[in-house]
Amino acid sequence: MQIPGLKFLSEYVVPYDQQLANTTIGGLSGIDYNREKEEYYLISDDRSEKNPARFYSARILINNNKIDSVVFLKNTFLKDESGKFYPNSFHDPFHTPDPEALRYNPKNNTFIWSSEGERIVNSKKIILENPAVTEIKPNGDYIDTFRLPQQLMMHAAENGPRQNGVFEGLTFSQDYKSLFVSVEEPLYQDGPPAGTGDSAGIVRIIKFDMNTKKPVAQFAYVIDPVAHPAITPSSFKINGISDILSFDKNKLLVIERSYSTGRLSCTIKVFIADIASATNINDVASLKNKQVKRVSKKLLFNMDDLRIYIDNIEGVTFGPTLSNGKKSLIFIADNNFNPLEQTQFLLFEIE
Repeated sequence: MQIPGLKFLSEYVVPYDQQLANTTIGGLSGIDYNREKEEYYLISDDRSEKNPARFYSARILINNNKIDSVVFLKNTFLKDESGKFYPNSFHDPFHTPDPEALRYNPKNNTFIWSSEGERIVNSKKIILENPAVTEIKPNGDYIDTFRLPQQLMMHAAENGPRQNGVFEGLTFSQDYKSLFVSVEEPLYQDGPPAGTGDSAGIVRIIKFDMNTKKPVAQFAYVIDPVAHPAITPSSFKINGISDILSFDKNKLLVIERSYSTGRLSCTIKVFIADIASATNINDVASLKNKQVKRVSKKLLFNMDDLRIYIDNIEGVTFGPTLSNGKKSLIFIADNNFNPLEQTQFLLFEIE
């Protein structure tokens, strides 16, 4: 499959605080499409605060190559190994999930979802919870957890993942024999996060074997600098990978999401990444001062060029074939349960 270009078709925004079965729809951070059932699955990054951790099933109705409406069908609560709903941070901060990505596996009718875990280290408390990649049944029941690489273990010292900068994206290989999981920001031992100007960062993309659930490879990927300066030099800013999508052997669509305090809109860049020639860094503890061949990447689309408001895009999936016979891509934005942000769907045509 080739993706020479993208053409923007339409936008759809879900009303703020829309309810379904006594749950609040929001925080949608991952999306996947079940072509056989014509259903979409959307995971919420609600850390069991508003409602138990969950994902939604929905239909996206497309007419004349535009999104007509989004109909939410049901919610499914995620369950832990003991069969219980996940707790919130007030009841159990060491086992509270931070759901970020979700993919459906049609080969065995299961789902894979990722959690960023938690890292709070200050003078008052230390909370360390490892990130996780988990396989579940369609009803949310726990099946198994993937084996975590040593480099991705949380530590009180500045080693391992940064808080809220871990497993944001995941995707199956074309044959469903492998799973790729992307780390949003650089690990402490791999270098600093992206800054402005020419200050880029290096993150890891992990390849898991689906049979063994073990990591078999890791690849170094260079993220772009933060797209725009923040309101002050010390204000929060970030650029990192928010999702990935496999579309050909060794090739991934990579979504980089940049945000700077003082700008409500995000800068979203879509890249084509090729891991074919990248060095396997599975056994490399730190990338500092290491010469490795990195994942090659090429800019496919910068959503700044659309000149419209673009929110916090955190998920992408292939959609249905359009009426003109071309394939589609659908992006989803996480509104962070904030009335100033939007649960935004964007429909693109693959040219």
